Amino acid sequence: MADVIEEKIKNYRTAPFDARFPNTNQTRNCFQNYLDFHRCNKALSAKGQETSPCDWYQRVYKSLCPISWVEKWDGQIEDGSFPGKI
Repeated sequence: MADVIEEKIKNYRTAPFDARFPNTNQTRNCFQNYLDFHRCNKALSAKGQETSPCDWYQRVYKSLCPISWVEKWDGQIEDGSFPGKI
């Protein structure tokens, strides 16, 4: 399982098509992958497991999201004012 994930991450170029977000506007896709990354990290860290499978979500949101949004969201998480449920 880990080998398959590592192979996909190694061959990663840009965000693949996601059927949940078929439109040109990828704002929701960006935000959802940001949430998924942080939820994945939180869940696997709580179980004491390796968080490398979460790297996929991070690569996707970094590919789709403007840096200013990510910096803003990171600041909101630190302040405890982030609007999403992580």
